[in-house]
Amino acid sequence: MDYLSQNIMYIGGVGTKRAALLESELKIRTVEDLLCHFPYKYIDRSRFYFLNEIADVNTFYQIKGKILRFEKKGEGNKSRLTAIFTDGQQTVELVWFKGAKYVIDKIKTNTEYVLFGQATTFNGKYSFAHPELELPTALPPAEQLGLQPYYNTSEKMKTNFLNSKALQKIIFSIIQDLPHTTISETLSDALLEKYRLLGRKDALINIHFPINEQLKHQALRRFKFEELFYMQLLIGTFVGWRNNHINSFRFNPQKNFYTNKFFKQYLPFTLTNEQLKVLKEIKNDLIFGESLENNSTQMAQMNRLLQGDVGSGKTIVALIIMLLAVDNGFQAALMAPTEILAIQHFNSITALLGDLGVKAALLTGSTKTKERAVIHSGLMDGEINILIGTHALIEDTVKFKNAGMIIIDEQHRFGVQQRAQLWKKNEFAAPHVLVMTATPIPRTLAMTVYGDLKVSSIRELPAGRIPIITQHCFESKRPQVNQLIYNEILKGRQAYIVYPLIEESEKVDWKALQVGYEYICKTFTQFKISMVHGKMKPAEKEEQMQKFAAGETQIMVATTVIEVGVNVPNASVMIIEDADRFGLSQLHQLRGRVGRGSEQSYCILMTKYELAKTTRERMATMVRTNDGFEIAEADMRLRGPGDIEGTQQSGLPFALQLTSLNDANDQRILDEANKVVKEILQGDPTLSNVENQVFKNNLKKYKNDDIDWGKIS
Repeated sequence: MDYLSQNIMYIGGVGTKRAALLESELKIRTVEDLLCHFPYKYIDRSRFYFLNEIADVNTFYQIKGKILRFEKKGEGNKSRLTAIFTDGQQTVELVWFKGAKYVIDKIKTNTEYVLFGQATTFNGKYSFAHPELELPTALPPAEQLGLQPYYNTSEKMKTNFLNSKALQKIIFSIIQDLPHTTISETLSDALLEKYRLLGRKDALINIHFPINEQLKHQALRRFKFEELFYMQLLIGTFVGWRNNHINSFRFNPQKNFYTNKFFKQYLPFTLTNEQLKVLKEIKNDLIFGESLENNSTQMAQMNRLLQGDVGSGKTIVALIIMLLAVDNGFQAALMAPTEILAIQHFNSITALLGDLGVKAALLTGSTKTKERAVIHSGLMDGEINILIGTHALIEDTVKFKNAGMIIIDEQHRFGVQQRAQLWKKNEFAAPHVLVMTATPIPRTLAMTVYGDLKVSSIRELPAGRIPIITQHCFESKRPQVNQLIYNEILKGRQAYIVYPLIEESEKVDWKALQVGYEYICKTFTQFKISMVHGKMKPAEKEEQMQKFAAGETQIMVATTVIEVGVNVPNASVMIIEDADRFGLSQLHQLRGRVGRGSEQSYCILMTKYELAKTTRERMATMVRTNDGFEIAEADMRLRGPGDIEGTQQSGLPFALQLTSLNDANDQRILDEANKVVKEILQGDPTLSNVENQVFKNNLKKYKNDDIDWGKIS
């Protein structure tokens, strides 16, 4: 067994107890696992400061000095230990809110220590809370001083004295052995040379204990390239495998009776150029897709993502594609994340179909047993051409005679396993898959999270849409906001007032919703008001939604349950309370509930006055633009890809440990890695050539074993 494969329990400073803790908390079992647990930040310990040089509360300082005296202050929960520390010229207060006994037992007065910590301010004076204090003789060896690595740990690890500093000591001892150890390379010599990347051994040493900033950046760049390269390689090889092994049905362009009739007699408006463009892209996949084993009737399965802003007309594109499937003798299914949205799709699609002769059915969790039996029978004998529904479509009891097209709306609301279950709806071959989203996806996410999908985009809104006026208002503007609501309702319009309901603070939010509803009722006594929230029964929600949609109520007070699923062209005002608690994409989705008619609409973002810098940027972005694609990029830049709704269940083939997809430099590395992978797979799709064996052997190490990447769209 080589050194890197060795169990960490045999490494000095670890042992069986710590090894078990590392495995359970961080999935670290071998020396290589530990070396690949990279630091999340570095702090420069090479310089010593004097107290009079402290100038920034966000900076770490290292100062030599002595403690003059300790003092206990406060009582009970407010008790704390303070100390006066001097560097021989000035003094500063140190404070500990817990662990006082440990500090007093360990730290002596009038003894020289090295203080290390982040400065804070209190009453206009600098202080240090819970600083590190070490004897100069206990400092790391000279070669370890400089950029100090800091590692992520868990609370359980910290309580068992296995914190970042303990990990640092263990990893340092391993690094000492690396120069004499054989380290297998994971990238080819050609790649290392072409992109001037550090070799793996040098990169491992310098990512943990870099001698200088330059080597730190070189090590980081090498491992960022490596993880992005293998991510793109995994996606690329999977797409190649899927195109050769997952067979689907070839559509015949001559079979277009319903499609042509719909265009000529039932389509109520002219399609935009963008809609026509994506229809052509999708039809090309279905008609001219890659053949499988010279079989003209079967071809590679289509897996395409259709992204378009709120109101851009994705549903009509989906309907036309479903009609094309029906023309070719297949059934189609449209799955939506909520019952409300499924009902809306069903109502709008059946209205568009009219008496065309294509039968659609609706299946949700609320569908009664008798109705289900009729639907199941209609699916099995082919009488039902289009099935629209929620998660109920996934159930094993839902069987089709000949499913050929699966469309998933708001795909980020579904887990990868749920999407995969729809593949099984045809026992002869896999149905084609089209996933849709009204939350445009930044380019880097499209290359990674959705890298196995071809992407179509509708960037153009239908003619006649007036841009929504968005304003950011504080509580002091409440009278003017109420006047806007009043004026719009007098014109015959309607208004939404949305409150956050976040799981972590549900009790507080729930109270705010109730108080808000009472305030609206008292303020607008002459108007009728609906309220909708997630705890209501589906029938109650539907009743309130329908009243609002029918114009029986003028104001809808709601939580984000109305983010998707309500289409009321008469609504012209969207008030979002505590807007600072929503992400940009969610704010944009909520705003998209208005502006669906031909009249001017308004979106008002209500917040408190004290806001963080990034929050003010979010509000400013919303005020500046209505472009969902621009908002998606800004959302990723401000929040990071890990926070964007949907990415946690997206089917990402493996976790990105170092790369930040919203960082411009990392995006350039992604482009490099993507280009290299395309070149490799173009010449050697199965990585069979000798020079690509290193990639094939290492590919499986990067795969996320929790996801069956070979069976998921």
